[in-house]
Parts: sequence; structure tokens; C-alpha cells
Amino acid sequence: MTPPAAPAYRRLSVEERRSQLLDAALGLFAHRAPEDVSLDDVAEAAGVSRPLVYRYFPGGKQQLYEAALRSAADELQQCFDEARVGPLLPRLARALDRYLAFVDQHDAGFSALLQGGSVVETSRTTAIVDGVRRAAAEHILSHLGVTDPGLLLRMTVRMWITAVEAASLIWLDEDKQPPVDELRDWLVEQFVAVLSVTADRDPQTAALVQALADDV
Repeated sequence: MTPPAAPAYRRLSVEERRSQLLDAALGLFAHRAPEDVSLDDVAEAAGVSRPLVYRYFPGGKQQLYEAALRSAADELQQCFDEARVGPLLPRLARALDRYLAFVDQHDAGFSALLQGGSVVETSRTTAIVDGVRRAAAEHILSHLGVTDPGLLLRMTVRMWITAVEAASLIWLDEDKQPPVDELRDWLVEQFVAVLSVTADRDPQTAALVQALADDV
């Protein structure tokens, strides 16, 4: 009896191989801090040799970490890319659902991927993370329909994004309690609350709070 033929080997393109290595790295960074992940670990997870990892990332772990961080940042930015259809707060809730799903998926590695404190942190990695925050703020201001936001409104939105990030990290520390849907609803309520505080000092924000009330 003739044995079954082995599956044909398919050579990966440069982009496919690079994506494979990044996926392997992100999988490791999702559960371990970058300083605890070696290139040998990445090679083993991807099923390739260590020299191959170096071929694609000659800068070593720092280059690989930054590339993985950019990949995660791109995914996080897409979380806030919500169609401008329907009331604002449900749109915001859907964006938070995607954001929190990302946090849940990456679990212990969320801090290592998107927060400071890593031994491999550089000005470039800090800029990548800050880019996520700025993109999220731009998305939210766009959903608010504001083309020329004043200083207090910009500060309020960015402060809330920082609060979401902090709450997500605390949520992981607290064994993902409260349940994610409760966390999402609380964060939406926090958004309305901080806007309401700013509205007492800023007519532009006051108009937005009134529009939100009329939109419910």
C-alpha cells in the first residue's frame, strides 16, 4: 500500500514570514514581559530557526518588540474606528467592547505591550503608545462632531482615555472583575460624567452634553 503523500511545502513570502514571526512574538508578549522573552523563544513558537528571526529582525529583540508593538497599536487604533451611525453612547460602548476584548486577549502582556516600565522601552516605543492614545482621542472627537475642539474639551477626552487604560490594567489585576459588560457601562458613564464637569467651565462642552442628552 502506497503511503499518503506528505503535504507540499509552501515557501512563505517575505510579508507572510514577517507576519508569522510577529504573531509568534505577540503571542509570547501576551503572557510574558518583553524582557522575559528571548529570540530563541520566538523562533521556537514560530517553528523556525533563530538565524531566520535575525534575518527578518537584524536589530534583535528590540526591533522585534517595536514591530510587535506597532502591530498591537494598529489593532488597538482600529478598536475606535466605529461607523458614525446612531446615538453616540452606544457607538462608544461598541468601541469599548473591542478595546476590552483586546485587553482580555492579551491579558498579562497588556502592560508590557502598551505601558511603560519595560527594560526595552525607548522614545520610539513611547511614541507608538502615545500615537494610540492620540488616535483614540481623534476618533472620539470626530464622533462628537467637533472639528475645532477647545483646550478643555481636548484635555477631557484625553484624560478619559488615560482613565480607560488605567481601569483596564486594574481590571486585569482584579482577576477581570467586575464583569466586562459592567466595566464597559461604567466607563461610558465616566465619559459622560467628566464631560459634565467640564461643561460647567466650557460652553463648547456644555453644548455637547446637551446634545448627548437629546440623543438618548
